[in-house]
Amino acid sequence: MAWWAWIIFGVLMLSAELLAVDAQFYLVFAGIAAIIVGLADIGGPHLPAWVEWLSFAALAVLSMLTLRRHLYEKLRNRPLGSVDGDVGAKLTLVADLAPGQTCRAEYRGASWTALNVGSSAIPAGAEARIESVDGLTLKGRSAVSEE
Repeated sequence: MAWWAWIIFGVLMLSAELLAVDAQFYLVFAGIAAIIVGLADIGGPHLPAWVEWLSFAALAVLSMLTLRRHLYEKLRNRPLGSVDGDVGAKLTLVADLAPGQTCRAEYRGASWTALNVGSSAIPAGAEARIESVDGLTLKGRSAVSEE
């Protein structure tokens, strides 16, 4: 592929990530890899297309695996995949939840399992306070009993 095509491809991927799609920085690394391959094609010897594509794939995957988490945490000011900041937040349940039982709950646009760790039942429509998070399980108790 021509050097300018790699650079256009890289800019399009960066633009898609930053302007249209929230892919959590996956396209950023692919876009940067494409731009690097294009710049290398300008300054270096002309390589066969398969070498360029292999270089692009290797750069994209390696940079994604080594730099993505650090960059995501730095730019978003929160750890990737961590919901410990949600401890203390309130969650509204759509079904009755007896002590020690679980039910499905929607929280922040995702489906979770809610576990009642308190000693009193939480009626449907009532709020529960999140005490801890274990994988996709929100452990909480009735927000009314704490107040």
